[in-house]
Amino acid sequence: MPEYKYNAIDRNGAQTTGKIEAANDEQARQKLMARGLMVTSLVGDTGAAKPAAAAAAAPKKSFSFGSKVSAEDVTTMTRQLATLIVAGLPLLRALELIHKQERNPHFKEVLGMIAESVSQGNNLSEALAAHPKVFDRLFVNMVKAGEAGGVLDKVLDRLAKFREKSQRIQKKVKSAMVYPGVVVSVAVVIVYILMVKVVPSFQKLLSSQKLALPPLTQFVVGISTALTDYWYVTPFVLFGGYYGLKLWLSSPKGKEIFDRVIFKLPKVGGFVQIVSVSRFARTFGTLMASGVPILQAITITRDTLDNVVIASSLERVHDRVRDGEPLSIPLEQTGVFPQMVTSMIQVGEETGQLPEMLNRVADIYDEEVDNAVTALTSIIEPVLIVFLAVVVGAIVLAMFLPLIALITKMTGG
Repeated sequence: MPEYKYNAIDRNGAQTTGKIEAANDEQARQKLMARGLMVTSLVGDTGAAKPAAAAAAAPKKSFSFGSKVSAEDVTTMTRQLATLIVAGLPLLRALELIHKQERNPHFKEVLGMIAESVSQGNNLSEALAAHPKVFDRLFVNMVKAGEAGGVLDKVLDRLAKFREKSQRIQKKVKSAMVYPGVVVSVAVVIVYILMVKVVPSFQKLLSSQKLALPPLTQFVVGISTALTDYWYVTPFVLFGGYYGLKLWLSSPKGKEIFDRVIFKLPKVGGFVQIVSVSRFARTFGTLMASGVPILQAITITRDTLDNVVIASSLERVHDRVRDGEPLSIPLEQTGVFPQMVTSMIQVGEETGQLPEMLNRVADIYDEEVDNAVTALTSIIEPVLIVFLAVVVGAIVLAMFLPLIALITKMTGG
């Protein structure tokens, strides 16, 4: 059986070397891990050194892995890392255990590189910052603050709770949109079938009678003719419109116009405000509780918000807080944040419990999100049904108006 010479780090963080017999390098690493050792290099019969983290991970590739690592993957890893560190395991050992059991190959490679970076003496925050598409600024800065304050275990636990709550809110919002999405999809299919199957049949009947078609009928027939005669253009129009809208929304000006319009819509604007305030309070409170300076916390929180209206208001808040004003005053003057929020933040500033008060605000608005989702869904459902009825009714009316005129003509009415 081949013999391997290894360099490793034990549970106490001390360097150790030795030899071990194993069928291959993977088995050697597993045996050493069973002894509580984190392998930094292995030298087999060929004499070539193999860094442990790099060997355990898949070969490095030149492309980014961020798009293939989901938010749920990162949240699960955060919870696991927090649990292991709270249990007393050294950081390297915890990273190695998480890396070993990770099933997502892309995330597994990222974790392997992070473990390798930490084994070389880098801080965890520095290792995480090397993968910005996987770990955002919020994540990295909270870990950095935890390392600086010597409370990494508490910060990771707080970060895990933050991500878990944020994802629960996102799932509630997404699940509320399932029904409207289904209704819209069914409506599109029904209208398409009417336009390419039913309307052409009526058109043939009407054309044989040489009737003067009403404007509504001409409009519907024109659309039907375009869909049937130029069907091959339809996919390009749909995809072109979709990607054109997506490109416009990705531009700063387009995003700003869209967010400002959405923010002013009845009911929808209130829902966006509730969700944004909840996220602001949860993010900002978590950062403050983790020891991140207030100005840096405002900047990071601003970058996590999707709505330009609230994000731009936080830019003004940042400048005024930098100039020495209390947080609650510029927040209230933005006109974006509800009175209750600014009042609770003011109380938190006066009592020295701002992080705790922000998290209370987040808890309150999390419940508001539930109520708002229910209310918005109850409004969207009848609106969509009425819209579908109007569209289908207009098509049917467009076809029957000439028939009514024909019947009237034939009966001499």
